[in-house]
Amino acid sequence: MLTFLAKVGATTRQTVADLGYASRSFVAILGSSFGLWRRPRLITDQVHFIGNYSLVIIAISGLFVGFVLGYQGYYTLNRYGSEEALGLLVALALVRELGPVVTALLFAGRAGTSLTAEIGLMKAGEQLAAMEMMAVNPLQRVIAPRFVAGLICLPILTLIFNAMGVIGGYIVGVNLIGVDEGAFWSQMQSGVDVWQDIGNGVIKSVVFGFAVTFVALFQGYETQPTPEGVARATTRTVVISSLLVLWLDFLLTAAMFQ
Repeated sequence: MLTFLAKVGATTRQTVADLGYASRSFVAILGSSFGLWRRPRLITDQVHFIGNYSLVIIAISGLFVGFVLGYQGYYTLNRYGSEEALGLLVALALVRELGPVVTALLFAGRAGTSLTAEIGLMKAGEQLAAMEMMAVNPLQRVIAPRFVAGLICLPILTLIFNAMGVIGGYIVGVNLIGVDEGAFWSQMQSGVDVWQDIGNGVIKSVVFGFAVTFVALFQGYETQPTPEGVARATTRTVVISSLLVLWLDFLLTAAMFQ
């Protein structure tokens, strides 16, 4: 019994210490981000690297999610004679929930793992240590630009995902199934509120951008400088980011729609 309590205490103490260290690292990255306005090229290069290379998978995924929503939504609404509300159903499902969540999960799998592997390899190659020897702060030169770029890219990618999803729902609902085009767009325009629906989705995407980008950079910066360490850090990035996104989504949804 005493051994069990000792293990629980040690695990709890280590967890609290890890959370404290992660919090201090987060504050340090935020502090290093404020001076980046002097060198905007550092941010634009990372926006291109993170956002442009994630654009294809985000757009295609949004299109196919719209296809699925179009079919599922139509056959659900058809039971109640409300097929004209298909556009409203697709739009609300995307901008409120599926758009921010699915985009964040895809972003974690595509851009998050890339950031972790890149930073981890820089640490394994002692490039970060070399910067410190030359009096260059790695947080300000390497970590902070990627952090700001992630915050910029994820909301934009979420909007693209939502737009492609609506187009996919339109293609299936109007062109393939035969829902009235005017009813599809008019129901959407009258039922989607800019602040309550789209605004909440943007808030979610920004919060997810903070979480996913920080987890990816933190795991890469604190990884063991070995191939096995980089591989484990990349795996942890996907697992932790995915669980964190789902947990934050629950908290934000409960706060927004209480």
